[in-house]
Amino acid sequence: MLQGRKIRAPFFEIGPKQYLYGDRILELALAADRAAKEFDVDVIFTTPFCDIRRIAEATERLFVSAPHMDPIPVGRGLADILPESIKAAGAEGVMLNHVEKPISFSVMQKTIDRAAQIGLYVIAIADTIEEAKAIAALNPAIITAEQSELIGSGIVSEDHYIKITTDAIKSVNPNILVLQGAGIKNEDDVYRMIFIGSEGTGTSSAVGLADDPGMMAYKMIRAVRRAWDARHGK
Repeated sequence: MLQGRKIRAPFFEIGPKQYLYGDRILELALAADRAAKEFDVDVIFTTPFCDIRRIAEATERLFVSAPHMDPIPVGRGLADILPESIKAAGAEGVMLNHVEKPISFSVMQKTIDRAAQIGLYVIAIADTIEEAKAIAALNPAIITAEQSELIGSGIVSEDHYIKITTDAIKSVNPNILVLQGAGIKNEDDVYRMIFIGSEGTGTSSAVGLADDPGMMAYKMIRAVRRAWDARHGK
């Protein structure tokens, strides 16, 4: 895996959280890696810390991300997550401010700065339009716009929310990629998100709880490519 790669649109993010572990999470990562190659879609795989090295070493096309880190220097900090440690394990980026692991704006600013120092990209999560614009000023690589109440609900964001949050982020920094998520339950939801204007989308429970997580990931990544091509008249 090459460090320092840049994620391109269209892209897809898989965050299995704690739904899968051990060999099952590796099987999912390998299936996602194959689909990423087949459909030429960049896939971010936000994996639990214990599986970062295993997945990074076993895959070629995945952008392996950590689900959190702390803005600490090398040294003291028992049980904190050292940025250099996740990079050494093979992660290329980190997710920040998930609804299940929220951080303050000041901590986010420090953490994004630490990530930039050592060459990790940041996926920052925003709920409201105001929060999305404020985070955009910190220049993460990606902002995930998702309404907290829709996460895991099976109800996806409305078209209006997708448009206004994307426009708000791009008005601050047009170079930030925008991921529209929350409530994605199948490949049809993925297709809709990409087709109506998102650069990326993603899921956690829809893949993690599927009877065949690898096949669900395959279908969703395929939907990203089909929607992007249809959107651009290909």
